[in-house]
Amino acid sequence: MNAPTPAYTRGAALAEQLGQRIVVIDGAMGTMIQALGLGEADFRGERFKDHPKDLKGNNELLSLTRPDVVAAIHVAYLEAGADIVETNTFGATSIAQEDYGLAHMAREMNVAAAHIAREQADRHSTPGRPRFVAGAIGPTPRTASISPDVNDPGARNVSFDQLRAAYREQAEGLLEGGCDLFIVETIFDTLNAKAAIFALDELMQAGGERVPVIVSGTVTDASGRILSGQTVAAFWHSVRHARPLAVGLNCALGAAVMRPYIEELAKVASDTYVSCYPNAGLPNPMSETGFDETPEVTGALLEDFARSGFLNIAGGCCGTTPAHIAEIARRVSTYRPRRRHEPIFTQLVEA
Repeated sequence: MNAPTPAYTRGAALAEQLGQRIVVIDGAMGTMIQALGLGEADFRGERFKDHPKDLKGNNELLSLTRPDVVAAIHVAYLEAGADIVETNTFGATSIAQEDYGLAHMAREMNVAAAHIAREQADRHSTPGRPRFVAGAIGPTPRTASISPDVNDPGARNVSFDQLRAAYREQAEGLLEGGCDLFIVETIFDTLNAKAAIFALDELMQAGGERVPVIVSGTVTDASGRILSGQTVAAFWHSVRHARPLAVGLNCALGAAVMRPYIEELAKVASDTYVSCYPNAGLPNPMSETGFDETPEVTGALLEDFARSGFLNIAGGCCGTTPAHIAEIARRVSTYRPRRRHEPIFTQLVEA
């Protein structure tokens, strides 16, 4: 049986909003940064001008060296209609930052990124329209379930405990910076996600504060499975012990191909809310954003999901822009949110 839904002391207003309307999450941070054409000097700033490794492409570092860029992107999404903005921390773990020689900067990156998002969310919040900051927790470039060596199936380049420690450090920084919730996203390896969930649970037990968690997987091909081999239903049953505020799918295939999988998730995850923020279709290097779908196409696809009763949270991932989010927000606003059923345990207690 499920335990009762936890009482959140942070992000409580979001839980209330999800039962009343379809909430909108923002679009791609990386797509917006890439469109600016920033150079190596922008990423380095004065502080890292003598760093021995190339830093261009380390988007998370911009929270320290170009906070104005990150803030402006948050503002664009908030003005487009986003209720939730994600922190610029997808790769801000010590594990991911090792590639740049900046593992020791991970916590500071998370604090700064959360502070930037918090400031802009607060500026755009009103009593009738609160805005929320989601601490973005990405999968890291390493996998605990899959061997990096085709000749040694048992080989691993990261352990569960290493992932747990890195995620704990990241989450501590995000909380310190002022996030309202955590979003464990773009999950291609459920074991990595379990390490993040374990770290978050440890942190919340130690601090005595319950913070909402959204868990979002990535279906990597038309087989309907995530990279570590689980179907959507199996993925849900592997993470439901975390009692997430919402579970969903993001990135990967785009909304057109994602439809049967979000429909399945909406059916099996009956006692939680459902989120969906797909890419703007499939990658296309010839297009302006690197992806095919226009805001009108992506908006229409997510409107179909809303009309069909699949959604509580809608937004965009790679290739989406403020124009995509504005179109999504407009189209889903006329539909009622998917109804969540109370966990069996709660029903029995109340009876």
